[in-house]
Amino acid sequence: MHPADAHDLIRVRGARENNLQDVSLDLPKRRLTVFTGVSGSGKSSLVFGTIAAESQRMINETYSSFVQGFMPTLARPDVDSLDGLTTAIIVDQERMGANVRSTVGTITDAGAHLRTLFSKLAEPHIGGPGAYSFNVPSVSGSGAITVQRGDRTIAEKASYTRVGGMCPRCEGMGQVTDLDLAELYDEDKSLAEGALKVPGYTADGWYVRLFTASGFFPADKPIASFTKRQLHDFLYKEQVKVKIDGANMTYEGLIPKIQKSMLSKDRNAMQPHIRAFVDRAVTFITCPECEGTRLAEHARTSRIDGVSIADASAMPITDLAAWVRTLREQHSARTVAPLLENLSTLLDSFVMIGLGYLALDRPSSTLSGGESQRTRMIRHLGSALTDVTYVFDEPTIGLHPHDIANMNRLLQELRDKGNTVLVVEHKPEAIEIADHVVDLGPRAGAHGGQIQYEGDLVGLRSSDTLTGQHLDRTVQLKEQVRERSGALEIRGATRHNLRDVSVDIPLGVLTVVTGVAGSGKSSLVHGSMPKDAGVIVVDQAPIRGSRRSNPATYTGLLEPIRKAFAKANGVKPALFSNNSEGACAACKGAGVIYTELGFMETVATPCEECEGKRFQPAVLGYHLGGKDIAEVLAMSVAEAREFFSSGEAKVPAAAKLLVHMDDVGLGYLTIGQPLTTLSGGERQRLKLATHMGDKGGIYVLDEPTTGLHLADVEALLGLLDSLVDSGKTVIVIEHHQAVMAHADWIIDLGPGAGADGGQVVFEGTPAQLVADASTLTGKHLREYVGG
Repeated sequence: MHPADAHDLIRVRGARENNLQDVSLDLPKRRLTVFTGVSGSGKSSLVFGTIAAESQRMINETYSSFVQGFMPTLARPDVDSLDGLTTAIIVDQERMGANVRSTVGTITDAGAHLRTLFSKLAEPHIGGPGAYSFNVPSVSGSGAITVQRGDRTIAEKASYTRVGGMCPRCEGMGQVTDLDLAELYDEDKSLAEGALKVPGYTADGWYVRLFTASGFFPADKPIASFTKRQLHDFLYKEQVKVKIDGANMTYEGLIPKIQKSMLSKDRNAMQPHIRAFVDRAVTFITCPECEGTRLAEHARTSRIDGVSIADASAMPITDLAAWVRTLREQHSARTVAPLLENLSTLLDSFVMIGLGYLALDRPSSTLSGGESQRTRMIRHLGSALTDVTYVFDEPTIGLHPHDIANMNRLLQELRDKGNTVLVVEHKPEAIEIADHVVDLGPRAGAHGGQIQYEGDLVGLRSSDTLTGQHLDRTVQLKEQVRERSGALEIRGATRHNLRDVSVDIPLGVLTVVTGVAGSGKSSLVHGSMPKDAGVIVVDQAPIRGSRRSNPATYTGLLEPIRKAFAKANGVKPALFSNNSEGACAACKGAGVIYTELGFMETVATPCEECEGKRFQPAVLGYHLGGKDIAEVLAMSVAEAREFFSSGEAKVPAAAKLLVHMDDVGLGYLTIGQPLTTLSGGERQRLKLATHMGDKGGIYVLDEPTTGLHLADVEALLGLLDSLVDSGKTVIVIEHHQAVMAHADWIIDLGPGAGADGGQVVFEGTPAQLVADASTLTGKHLREYVGG
């Protein structure tokens, strides 16, 4: 055997990243390894935080220091040694950027290929690829330029034009906004009395000061009494310089100001209170000029065989791929044949991966986590690279049981090309295809981080680990379902692919909305609910916050804790905040000192003054129940719950919040750990915990089983039951059969995805769905409960 063939293992020795407890293991190369274990057991710390992170760091170090200056700097993971690493490509579930101009076409190069194709073949010819882009405006300009000729300077006339495809009316957005003025201000009040209802525009704030001191209208009279001119200046005036307190300031009307600061952002990227205001005050209507295509008239009327680029972008990718195939048969000229071949391959990859129902003009911010991950996978499917390590984070998220088989096949194809495939996964169907399984545990957080089992699937089944015990366990259908107390009516829903759907969602019960990926579940639940229904949405979107934010600050838990410390010690509550007066002076309450080393990685070292505790020494002298504030923030949720429930440290308000956090399965989280370290599933459960005490009656949960181990799913079902039993209505968008079997009512959408979906194919109890078994969901649920 050649010595080079002996390197067939990735060797990890002494991994201690996050909660890993000196983990050592050997992973076979060119095989498919699945990592399992409860949420928080250390799977991501091992796969992403150690193996993939070190591979990427070492690759980055091969670039010149100039190039490294533009790349994210990565610290070396806490591990003794890593051997046999190959290039790691990470395919995770981060949602696509919430840029309002970003579509499926723009993020996958398919749009660029299509624009080039139209610039070559479309009639009439209108220009280069930019002429078909809704992100490129048409511009023209003329004037004098000075040219130096010998010792003479000559002024010459010059003009410049660029043809872009952007619709001038909506500026390539596809929508124009209509504002409800009654939601912007109270016309019976003056500005000085706080007439403005816009978030952040308080009567004593700087924004309102700019209006009141502008001199264009009276600040002390009700807005209703403004003259036409004054009202126009207040609402619509263009930017103009004004002097306020001797300083030059820029004034502009309220509506252009709001449009720039709020309406230019994607709705999904807004803070919750801004989003609520925008939903109240703004109606988005399809642009009447471009009919929502975002394109200027010349780009809409230039066609290939009667098809414009707007038509092509709106087709489901399955249909677009077929159209491109017919073009390939007609055009074999050297100028377009390679382009058509590349575009055809790319579109076929979409169909193969189960995203054929998407259209290229679909905004990328509307893709679910699972769809985003599969969109990223497309880049790697046709890749000529081999001997690469592909790292996947729960690739079955957002997939119906019917679609999981296709995903499994793709993972096996990547492996069969000679790649190492590492997958973090919880679904039994995905664990079953593993060549090698690594099970971490036994529990989460400080009680996890150890290897429980390593070997093949047969060994896992017979092992006594938590995963082994739950692998073949199924949830049975309920004997008795709850009675509804009313209905939430959705009528004539047509968002995205919904086909005039009318459905009654029962109140007071647990309803599961299911169907294959792309069948219209999110469009129905998130996009078609009556606005006045008072729905509390608990999704997996990132929680906005800095590396200083933690579960205690996010949930409001820190407030009663600080007050209790202050009361017990007779001092101010602000002392017990590491963002306020109590912060360590050396590290400003961060606990670490960040040292910028130019083009090298930024080094974070624990602060020597406070030893990473984040508070001044004097503050740590104050105690509650025998603990200082730093010790309290280092507790897990379960420990803190016990601590604040009894004895001299009893704080009922804190204990109540901690009970909610423990109930949603976050007992292992440290209450002071940065929010940036939480997974998507943990973020969702943290949001759920903050809403548990809300008065709202209707909860919408988007795939709450994401990132949950089979054992945790049982706990989640108990939590959903307790929510319903306390009088709430719970609507869950879900593919997990255990949740379907446990529902009181199921709404199944389909029959297929995209244009083949958008219809309600079944409404009824899980038992009726299993008996009927006419839909894809019904067939899979029957197999599940039968098994």
